Amino acid sequence: MFRPALWYIPAVVKWALVCLLASVLAGSGCGYQFVRYRDALGDARRVAILGLENQSFEPGLDSLVADALHREFMRRGALQVVSDPETADLLVKGSVERLQTRRQSFSSIEFVLESEVTMRLDLQVERRDGSEVPINRTVLVETEIYLASADVEVSRTNRKEALRRLAGTLAGRFHDVLYERITP
Repeated sequence: MFRPALWYIPAVVKWALVCLLASVLAGSGCGYQFVRYRDALGDARRVAILGLENQSFEPGLDSLVADALHREFMRRGALQVVSDPETADLLVKGSVERLQTRRQSFSSIEFVLESEVTMRLDLQVERRDGSEVPINRTVLVETEIYLASADVEVSRTNRKEALRRLAGTLAGRFHDVLYERITP
């Protein structure tokens, strides 16, 4: 009896071929493409992130957000991060607004199980010539839920991790919004 050659291919290889074919077909018609930052930014090549103002009561939050912005720009590679504002094509400045913390869920004996913290950034971008790049500030707000604990140190650690995640998320959003605004 004649069997097609496909029967003799191991199942793992068949599965890999099906996944490869599906991803090629799905990616070819949906409009997704790789982003080439360098070609699309026009004359903007360098960015300086100036010290942010901390309007929250959380110590060091301004540094945490500035570090997240710096890491995001370095990771994406669209703009070179420079420390000297005189050599930068774009200047990022602004503030971290007051954090809003709410208790999210409670146990049956009224212990807090989860809390949520909302971070809001107010960032401005100036070009070298002094003109401002308009940024939609409504996207620079995010909320994160973290677990509370009877142990104060555990709660504090969970809150710090939530703030770290918020800073990273908002830095990514800021980069995306800035990229959309400065693309010619």
